[in-house]
Amino acid sequence: MFVALADPTRRSILELLASSGELSATAICEHFSVSPQAISQHLKVLREANLVVMEKQAQKRLYRLNPQVLSQFEVWVQQTRQRWSERFEVLDAVLEREKQKEEK
Repeated sequence: MFVALADPTRRSILELLASSGELSATAICEHFSVSPQAISQHLKVLREANLVVMEKQAQKRLYRLNPQVLSQFEVWVQQTRQRWSERFEVLDAVLEREKQKEEK
């Protein structure tokens, strides 16, 4: 998942789908200045990471976000942020004690 999110074009595709809902591959391509083949590869990476879901309707391939995976990722981010916040609070307390020792 992190590899998929590391690329700015793929993040832009996710943002586009978040704001537009379901879009065809052609409609997604229209928003970018890269080749349709490049967008196709980006969409493949996003599908393999389960960040987007693709549905075939006749000749069209429609893409939309996969909310379950995004929710799991959001939970992980919140937990990680909380862990780092707790670590920084401990560090702040240690630094404050050291500062008070020096002042005495």
